[in-house]
Amino acid sequence: MNKFLEYVPGDSLLHTMNPIAKLGVAVMFDIACFSTSNLPFLLCMLVLALAMAASCGMTRQTFGLMKAVLAFSLILAVILILTTPKGTSLVELPWGFIGTGSLMAALVTIVRLEAAAIPLFLTFYVTKISDLSNAVVKVLGVPYKYAFTFTSTVHFIPVFMNDMSGIMEAQTARGIEFDKGGLLHKVRLMIPLCVPLLVSSVRKTNSAAIAAEVRGFNLRTRQSGFKEYPFSPVDIAALVLAVILLVAAIALNILF
Repeated sequence: MNKFLEYVPGDSLLHTMNPIAKLGVAVMFDIACFSTSNLPFLLCMLVLALAMAASCGMTRQTFGLMKAVLAFSLILAVILILTTPKGTSLVELPWGFIGTGSLMAALVTIVRLEAAAIPLFLTFYVTKISDLSNAVVKVLGVPYKYAFTFTSTVHFIPVFMNDMSGIMEAQTARGIEFDKGGLLHKVRLMIPLCVPLLVSSVRKTNSAAIAAEVRGFNLRTRQSGFKEYPFSPVDIAALVLAVILLVAAIALNILF
């Protein structure tokens, strides 16, 4: 079973695209989502993102991501509803009111976050982290240490999640019940687990730093990688489509 942000092998169109093209499309897609508040446009972007996920067989992972994003976006939506008095008043509050505009702003926020999250996360699921790092260095000219820092961060997320899961299983075997009680009770149980997780993280980070050092990390340059990352017509077409979406989002924001 693949873990969070772990590369999933495949031969779909997204898998075979240039890593920089995938990253560029994802970034422009996200900027487009945050450039407009037009709900129909954002819904189209969400459908397009879901279609991309289905095309590379990432439907299950995408729905798992959407579930996590929904929990976060609902919190933002509640804050927006309570703090953004807009439109026709529906419920009076001591500090303002909840209006139709408040509900619309909350709905737009949820759809926007869902649509924006999918392409960026798909990029990591359909791209080897080593290819992404090497392409960023070779094509964009980003210093290797910065690319290594970013890709290492992404790489360690599932590792630390797996460590946390192991620590929780060990504590469960000792009789601690994480599945009972309210949210505050669970938070109190989780806080002591941060200490062994932190110790484990420092050890892994130190080992990775030593391994990188002995392999000549500081000698790595833009010319060190032998693999080339040429752009195909599909990559160009995807980037052009992303630019069109971005321009359309900006135009909608200006005109409406």
